[in-house]
Amino acid sequence: MDDAALLIAELLTRRWLPRSHRLVKRALVDAELFAQVEQRLAQSGLRWMDSIYADHVSVALLPAAAGAVLGEAGANANNNLDLPRDAQALLVVLWALIVLPKRERQTSRTLDADAGQDDLFPGAKPLPPARSASPVLSYKALLEDYGPQLGKKLRLDANLKLLERHGFILRRQDEIAEGPLLDVLLDYDVLAPRILDGALADVLARERAMAEEYESNQPPAPVQQAQAAINTEN
Repeated sequence: MDDAALLIAELLTRRWLPRSHRLVKRALVDAELFAQVEQRLAQSGLRWMDSIYADHVSVALLPAAAGAVLGEAGANANNNLDLPRDAQALLVVLWALIVLPKRERQTSRTLDADAGQDDLFPGAKPLPPARSASPVLSYKALLEDYGPQLGKKLRLDANLKLLERHGFILRRQDEIAEGPLLDVLLDYDVLAPRILDGALADVLARERAMAEEYESNQPPAPVQQAQAAINTEN
């Protein structure tokens, strides 16, 4: 077996591989090997799935093959994992809560630890890996905020286990973290505008309006200083 065949066999067996894997690292820098992998995958109706913002790679069906394999009717066109509707909704919510802030940190080359530090050359920093830039969610907060809309505790727990089994998330007791496929199989360029300009547009607009109203109701700086002086004297 040559390296291209071995890499494809591992990807099909394990469904995803870390970018630190020996053959993955080589394929990402060896144009000849990568071309062989892409060609052989395409001959089987598959394509290489990769993102510089993710720590893993995977494979998926080519669009032409997807229509023939999955059919064109209903959810089969975009859901070959048989995820129920509430699990699909939960997946989008988790993607928005984890991938959107992670992508912002990665593109700005900032993490929580150094977010408050001034940097004259932020673009010169290396791209933070997903494991360090990806936020971790609280299960209790997720249940409180989205439980009523996603089937309450019983359905939420069942769907979280389902998404974990498919590699979209990782569970660590009360914490929910990014899984190996969350930022690989979901298309950021398609999903992000639909969420930011569609589903969350009203929410973001309300938040901006509340922030502007709060700022407009604040007294000017001299008045704040005078109030502080009065409070100190009392």
